[in-house]
Amino acid sequence: MPDQTALPDSRPARRPLDAVLFDFHGTLAQVEDPVAWVTAAAEACGTTLDRGRATVLADRLVTAGRAGGPLPHRVPPHLAEVFADRDLYEQAHRAAYIGLATTVGAGLDGFEEALYERLLLPEGWVLYSDTASTLIALKEAGVPVAVVSNIGFDIRPHFEAWGFTGLVDAYVLSYEVGRTKPDPAIFLRACGTLGVDPERALMVGDTPADAGAVRAGLAALVLPAADPGKPNGLSAVLNLTTP
Repeated sequence: MPDQTALPDSRPARRPLDAVLFDFHGTLAQVEDPVAWVTAAAEACGTTLDRGRATVLADRLVTAGRAGGPLPHRVPPHLAEVFADRDLYEQAHRAAYIGLATTVGAGLDGFEEALYERLLLPEGWVLYSDTASTLIALKEAGVPVAVVSNIGFDIRPHFEAWGFTGLVDAYVLSYEVGRTKPDPAIFLRACGTLGVDPERALMVGDTPADAGAVRAGLAALVLPAADPGKPNGLSAVLNLTTP
């Protein structure tokens, strides 16, 4: 008869991580649909665009370079400096993306500025469907949270408008701290602000820049791309941070 004696489990006990750092764009929220973006900006300028013209403009603007969209294939030389500094200075971020939009030549007064202003409004973004539930669960479990973002404007008002006040303990934004991901310093700043050791923290993002947290001693979770408003796999964080 085979020996029924149970062998001891030699696997080390897993201790949940003590804090979570989240990227913003592409992880907690995504920019609105390009056609909706263009249509809303035109309406702010007093113009109603038909669907066809809005679609053509949206395609051209995304190709030129949209904040929150894919990187442009080419940055005009006169915008190269502000584009390189876009996540370090508010004025550079604004100048870079308004400048890129201007290259499209939409022919609407104030249109490029209105496009940029959509970024500054909560309505210009779409949360992933599991963002709220994940942040609430972490708060209830007593796990501190920081948002660490390469960005050129303040996103705190967005979180307040979404009803997330109190769910995020710290915001570490590149334009405020003068460092951008994947520089280890920005992750260390976030851990210091939360009062946790980097080895006990998890960085959650969607790009290799977020995975740069490993160089600062953190664990990293890189999520796959997801459509705006859909589940983003954020709930996996709870398996790593709660007993």
